[in-house]
Amino acid sequence: MVQRSVQSIARNVCAEPKSTLRATLLARREAQQEEPSRALADAALGERLRALLEARPVRCIGFYWPVAGEFDARVVLTDWLASGNAGDAREAALPVVVQPHAPMAFHAWRADSPMKAGRYRIPVPEEEHVVVPELLLVPCVGFDADRYRLGYGGGYYDRTLAAWPAARKPVTIGIAYEAGKLDALPRELHDMPLDAIVTEAALY
Repeated sequence: MVQRSVQSIARNVCAEPKSTLRATLLARREAQQEEPSRALADAALGERLRALLEARPVRCIGFYWPVAGEFDARVVLTDWLASGNAGDAREAALPVVVQPHAPMAFHAWRADSPMKAGRYRIPVPEEEHVVVPELLLVPCVGFDADRYRLGYGGGYYDRTLAAWPAARKPVTIGIAYEAGKLDALPRELHDMPLDAIVTEAALY
């Protein structure tokens, strides 16, 4: 797992507050949904993600239901599930907000899973089959070269990872577009870098 240090926090200071950066990057990402280049970026990101997942010997991956212009990883996860052999019982799962300000649970998902509206109207599987991912795909509004992530400000992934048993911490892979890359992000002592971040152009 990636370790963060006080030195890494100190050397990468950003004067802009997270709320300002978040609003700017979300507006940029949603505007780019309509651009012809977005389809090319999605195809490239999908191929990088496929290669990354196949190189990881994991059986359970947690990901996310796409909102607000996020990359849609459902096709990649559907293909990953289908490519497992008989002795490789693969599972994918979506996060479920059980209650505000609490760690999320992960419920098993497949492409044909019946869905229902969860908290914040984000779809979640109807069947509440709880699983524990070995790898998490984490959506990023923004990120920096040290793999620190800017999210939506709710703190759900931070709380979820903080509550995870240390011996079973998942590998964390951020999913982002190059347009969300920043020179620096504001950092607090509780912030932890992701293990990797994949975009349409690079793996960080």
